[in-house]
Amino acid sequence: MSSGDSAIERNLTTLDDLLARARRAGADAADAVMAEATAIAHGRRMGRIERLERSEDIDLGLRVLVGRRQACVATADTSREALDDLVERAVAMARSVPEDPYCGLADPDALAREWPALDSDDPAEPATETLVERARACEDAARAVEGVTNSEGADAAWSRARMALAATNGFRGGYTVSKHTVGCAVLAGEGTAMERDYAVHSAVYGEDLEDPAAVGRRAGERTVRRLNPRQPRTGGYPVVYHPRVANSLLRHLVGAISGPAVARGTSFLCESMGERILPAGTHVIDDPHRPRGLKSKPFDAEGLPTTRRALVDDGRLASWLLSLSSARQLGLDSTGHASRGTASPPSPSPTNLYLEPGTRSPEELMADIGEGFYVTELMGQGVNAVTGDYSRGAAGFWIENGKITHPVSELTLAGNLLSMFQQLTPANDLEFRFGVDAPTVRVDGMTLAGS
Repeated sequence: MSSGDSAIERNLTTLDDLLARARRAGADAADAVMAEATAIAHGRRMGRIERLERSEDIDLGLRVLVGRRQACVATADTSREALDDLVERAVAMARSVPEDPYCGLADPDALAREWPALDSDDPAEPATETLVERARACEDAARAVEGVTNSEGADAAWSRARMALAATNGFRGGYTVSKHTVGCAVLAGEGTAMERDYAVHSAVYGEDLEDPAAVGRRAGERTVRRLNPRQPRTGGYPVVYHPRVANSLLRHLVGAISGPAVARGTSFLCESMGERILPAGTHVIDDPHRPRGLKSKPFDAEGLPTTRRALVDDGRLASWLLSLSSARQLGLDSTGHASRGTASPPSPSPTNLYLEPGTRSPEELMADIGEGFYVTELMGQGVNAVTGDYSRGAAGFWIENGKITHPVSELTLAGNLLSMFQQLTPANDLEFRFGVDAPTVRVDGMTLAGS
């Protein structure tokens, strides 16, 4: 089933023609993807416009298979001559690369034939003046917060992307996604005592976008709160993750349950299917069909159906993230998580991923903490995917007697992800803001390296 959107139908016709050329050139099978994107971006700093631009791009990718060999090529030129060259290069490349026993298109019987309407496209393109006003309101509100001394700037942006996918196994479909974003970053203090923080919000529909002035005020207030930080004592403490950094724990989980890592044996969770990796009653959900979700999609990049799925169910690991290739390596079926760029083969990726909220408020989660750390920013990527060892720079606020007190910085958080997951407690404040979302999360038994 193809989209009723005339622009997508036009792009699908282009892909149909490209696939026919690939077959004539010697490909046994092929698929092709086209992304047609329009974007407007406005940036300003200290009340002055620094950037106002509009872009319109077309990116087309072709994957051809010759036997058990595959090759991917991409172009931004959709002229007849360019597409002839694209096909010729792709087939020549496929004939010269080593065999891949796991590559191949989906079985026609497994393809998505119908899919839900996800309300993923705001039909109203904002006027340039609207973006200018959003950025202005955001930065003005941030700079109006007492203690803010400088600005790194505010941005307001909008984009729309039409995605089309066709393959020689009979799949043919497309969908459109839009995104509105506003945010800013400001500084407080002077000289070597300056601190920086930010706030940002994104939504599929402009009407769902947070008031830009509220975003700006939050950025300013966060920045001022960070002034005059201290360095805590080294030791073991409970750690509470603010939602904007709590989602990083889900990203680490996704990396550990991604099919390629599991197939290679390079994940600390590769032997944990069915085992309890989070506390009982905890659920991690991937929902590609969430209406107006930032990462919603009706089918995956191999034309397979997508569906809501519990990756962790009642604390037990319930599913890997699989594309066809990684599923074949593991002797399993794809989970419909294939994603791809135009120049690379499909690989697994989550959609709207979230940790289900708990029953206690963030304040209740902290109430029994004598001393602990409330982390609002993480730096570095010190995570060992094979062992789960975790070490990241961090900043935030100290917790004393259940209350957030003074700011702290220049410390390192350390632990092991498997142990951290098992000691994780979610609060009840989940909001869908990033596409990968978590409520406030408490993790006991971590080590802080400070003074």
